Amino acid sequence: MKYLLAAGLILFSIPGFSQRTEKPPLYAKHWMAITGKPLGAEAGAQIFQKGGNAVDAACAMLGAVCTMWDVLSWGGETQAIIYNPKTKQVISLDALGFAPGAATVSYYKSKGYYFPPEYGPLAAVTPGTPGGLCHLLAEYGTMSLKEVLAPAMQMAAGYPIDAQIANSIQANRKMISQWPYSKKVFLTHPGEKREAPYPGEIFVQKNLLATLTKMVEAEQEALKKGKSRKEAIYAAYDRFYKGDIAKEFVRGCQEQGGLITMEDLARWKPVEEEPLHVNYKGIEVYKLQQWSQGPSLLEGLNILENFNLKDMGYNSARYIHTIYQTMNLAFADRDFYYGDPYFAKEPMKGLLSKEYAKERAALIQYDHNDSVAAPGDPYPFEGKRNPYADQLKKRFGPSWPNEDSRSALFSPQSESSQSSTSPFVLIADPSVNRQQSTVNGPPVNGSPVNHQPSTINETSYALSDKDESLYMDRLWRGTTSIETCDEDGWVVSVTPSGGWTPACIAGETGVGMSERMQSFVLDSTINPFNVLEPYKKPRVTLTPTLAMKDGKPFLAFGVQGGDTQDQNLLQFFLNVVEFGMTVQEATEAPNINTEQLWLSLGGDRLQDRQPRPGRILLNSNTSPWIRKELNGMGYKMTFADRTSGPINAIYFDWKHGSFWGGSSNYGEDYGIAW
Repeated sequence: MKYLLAAGLILFSIPGFSQRTEKPPLYAKHWMAITGKPLGAEAGAQIFQKGGNAVDAACAMLGAVCTMWDVLSWGGETQAIIYNPKTKQVISLDALGFAPGAATVSYYKSKGYYFPPEYGPLAAVTPGTPGGLCHLLAEYGTMSLKEVLAPAMQMAAGYPIDAQIANSIQANRKMISQWPYSKKVFLTHPGEKREAPYPGEIFVQKNLLATLTKMVEAEQEALKKGKSRKEAIYAAYDRFYKGDIAKEFVRGCQEQGGLITMEDLARWKPVEEEPLHVNYKGIEVYKLQQWSQGPSLLEGLNILENFNLKDMGYNSARYIHTIYQTMNLAFADRDFYYGDPYFAKEPMKGLLSKEYAKERAALIQYDHNDSVAAPGDPYPFEGKRNPYADQLKKRFGPSWPNEDSRSALFSPQSESSQSSTSPFVLIADPSVNRQQSTVNGPPVNGSPVNHQPSTINETSYALSDKDESLYMDRLWRGTTSIETCDEDGWVVSVTPSGGWTPACIAGETGVGMSERMQSFVLDSTINPFNVLEPYKKPRVTLTPTLAMKDGKPFLAFGVQGGDTQDQNLLQFFLNVVEFGMTVQEATEAPNINTEQLWLSLGGDRLQDRQPRPGRILLNSNTSPWIRKELNGMGYKMTFADRTSGPINAIYFDWKHGSFWGGSSNYGEDYGIAW
């Protein structure tokens, strides 16, 4: 076979960082395909072997992982960043569905929801993945839809289901049994002790195969009529969103209580956008716009650029503390200011300005965790007044943002006690002020703070063991990532998701509906930009990444894991750039997670999603003295053996004309290259 497999658990030493890795790095000259499942990577390899480019391969991989329900399905959403070597431009694709026209705050509140539900037909936005795949293929691919969907169609006709997916079906069988079309597809042994397929069982999806066949038929009929390759692919698109597939999807959705209409499907379209980006020490890092959480990584890099991270030492107590505090500040801004840019004007210019980052960096105190980490005020950095200032003062204290007190880090006492070469001193002292107010917390000007709306309490939480397990599932709730590149220079990074099991399948289409509606809020005091409206897109966690250096691709990377995605990707990037790790070392290296943020997924009560101040996930190998230091800073520590991913990445070695691939040792992610 003309490719190399990233298989097995191999231990070896690497010079430089000397990190032992469980998987070998991938090396390639011609192409690379990495994703969340071995069969998904194989689908990409097949397309490359037939002469397809990185976009063709990514589309085939997307179709394959959707068909095998790798924490997503065909009714979900697709987000992509692409480097086009012909134009030398980085572009992004927004193929996220929007809320149905009948979806309103009053409708969901009338049903007793604080947030839209996690599962079922009322959790569904319009499907985005079929349209996103068709758009990518038509505009930037070289092959036909028939060719790139061949692996997915073969799988729909029957493939050996893996244990992870089969066991997920079994665990969720009670919920699945509520939906007639899902029950028919997933519960292959009805009435038996194990109703789900067994691992290795040939899993057949006749209805999904029929849907994909209809799309290919529409393409082939258009080609016979003399249509171009692009026009023919869009004919398949139209059959899904406007034709008989759409009619059955809508019928099945509405039969089960959903809101999606034919008008909704016809109105939705994927959108090409200019990605947001910042420069970190000469490297341009590109992320999706603020309908994703991607800009939080960019803001985090801007903040961290003010610190000497390398001198702190990888995963030292000070490094962990700095990363944790930075992420909390960036996520506080995410939680309040991000939303669909086609409905409101979010202050992204201010949020991503270097000056604002210096102000945020100065909030980090070196000796303890900030239990509030409130949103900042980016509007002055756009020359504007914050229209939500009164709301934020009501929520976080009348001193928000307090300009009368200095950060402990920059007080004369702290400055005099540290040398100029201390790794914790800002490289450029911004001389900005520290907010001291909290919610139901320490005093402001000697008076207790207890002034926020009773519906939001961001410092109190008490979870049972069951709720704790649910919380962590929601924090880490997965998706998959797809990374491809080829020798002609095409690079694709995709983070598709939605329609995961337990999915509600829409009629006889075999297509699982998205569950992304749950990422909206119904209360503007949480986030005025992300309040549910008809035809609006929710702010999602999905976040592919591309970094450029000297005008050329440097790193393409993505990860699954809900609200932890940009936490892990931020640290992965720093692992490579600051600490010189290879991509494989960086994907496996221990990271940290913060829980001091509003969850984007799961739970219909406020307490299900509230920030948990000071909660930190650390690697089990964290030394006792680092644990002691962090405990003294007020952290509430939990531990796990693997905390790094699962991350997939490609590094571009222009010196030697090769690609390096990394695929985390966490999960079933897998790469193939040649």
